Amino acid sequence: MDDAFVARAQETLAKDTSVVPEFWQNKYKTEASVNWDKFYNRHTTNFFKDRHWTDREFEELRPGHAFSEQNPVLLEIGCGVGNFIWPVLERNPNLKVFACDFSPRAVGFVKAHEAYSEDRCHAFVCDITKDRLADTIPPHSVDIVSAIFVFSALPPEKQAQAVANIAEILKPGGRVLFRDYAMYDLAQLRFKPGHKLEDNLYVRQDGTLSYYFTVERLRELFVQQGGMVEQENGYTVKRLVNVKKNIDSERIFAQAKFQAPIDSSAIDRAMAGTRLSNTS
Repeated sequence: MDDAFVARAQETLAKDTSVVPEFWQNKYKTEASVNWDKFYNRHTTNFFKDRHWTDREFEELRPGHAFSEQNPVLLEIGCGVGNFIWPVLERNPNLKVFACDFSPRAVGFVKAHEAYSEDRCHAFVCDITKDRLADTIPPHSVDIVSAIFVFSALPPEKQAQAVANIAEILKPGGRVLFRDYAMYDLAQLRFKPGHKLEDNLYVRQDGTLSYYFTVERLRELFVQQGGMVEQENGYTVKRLVNVKKNIDSERIFAQAKFQAPIDSSAIDRAMAGTRLSNTS
């Protein structure tokens, strides 16, 4: 992102001074899972394409990586209908996957897939901002957590709780692979007045939320509040050109890797007071 682009983007965002009324803000936040369930009811498995690109961005997902040497365990949060799951299972025959989503309908589509087998994949309904992952997954047993276009669907005030939830099931040295929408992304700049709940948080026409990250926000969540170690944290810019529609702009994503410390007590100290209570 060059300075001229940032200046134009800031000018565009500065023009939108209105915010959604507080009643509707609370409604959209509390009904996040309901609105995503409606989304999957409308689109079923046809909206998103399978994510065959993830191993190009994250070497940990490639066969032969150190994480694949001894029957690794991966958790995908916000699994949707399985567009990440099926390519990664096909590439990694020794991988065990847990997959969760707060949309019961989405999880149902995963379980109905012809490739679904409990021997290799266990899908379950979970709102990671309030449902304890460790009630389903043994604590400190997961090598990799994939968080790909999921945190943006969470209200900012609940994101730290989600990080604490993830930290509880990560092995010491386990990694979080993160990719999501970044501030100044084309999708953010296209929102019309009347969609903003607060800075960098918007609601789409279908009622689903979309938050746009900065690297500073990620560092705050995962390192300063979450007690993890930052390995990578930056922006990925993809040029979007469509001559027919007269589009020449940039898709901007935040991409990062965070590692659980070898000394798990470091996370315990950082997340004191943030962890979800044990409901089992």
